[in-house]
Amino acid sequence: MNLANWFEQGLSKQQYIHTMDEHRDDLLTIHNHFHLEKSDLEFLHSLQSERIRALVLTADWCGDAMVNLPIFMRMADEAMIESKYFNRDKNLELMDQYLTNGTSRSIPIIILIDQNGQEIGKWGPRAPQVQSYVDKAKQELPPKGEPEFKQAFLSFISETTERFTTDIDMWTHIKEDMISMMKQSVSVTK
Repeated sequence: MNLANWFEQGLSKQQYIHTMDEHRDDLLTIHNHFHLEKSDLEFLHSLQSERIRALVLTADWCGDAMVNLPIFMRMADEAMIESKYFNRDKNLELMDQYLTNGTSRSIPIIILIDQNGQEIGKWGPRAPQVQSYVDKAKQELPPKGEPEFKQAFLSFISETTERFTTDIDMWTHIKEDMISMMKQSVSVTK
């Protein structure tokens, strides 16, 4: 199935948010507190005539989706990028076209398409600075199988969720990485 056909099957932003159970409040907190700079707005507004659309692979339980999607949603609104959301586990045929490192079903994945349904860009699952933070934090965990791993992992999840919902610098890294991808995508269409 081509991406234009997939796009027609996705959920709108509002539908996706209304189906959320686990991270809806955190996603909305970030959405309501994230701000774009004037230069960001100027660039995003320049995309409005491009008629870009996005397919977003996600899941409610995913902490990376919780922090990345509200930032993307704000930018997509400014750029008038119509976006459709797909639950990863219910759309494995689409997900498996966008595996991280060829093996992992990591999310979120944001796929930009042009008005003809051709892929022009892809982002996800993490900005490089966020990946560095997660890698460093995971190195501090005891090995899997050790008795203290489960509690340490739960603490890691709690601390990471807290940081994702409050660290404005992290949000800025995410925004800048997404904008970089969008700039490269637009250059592909010209």
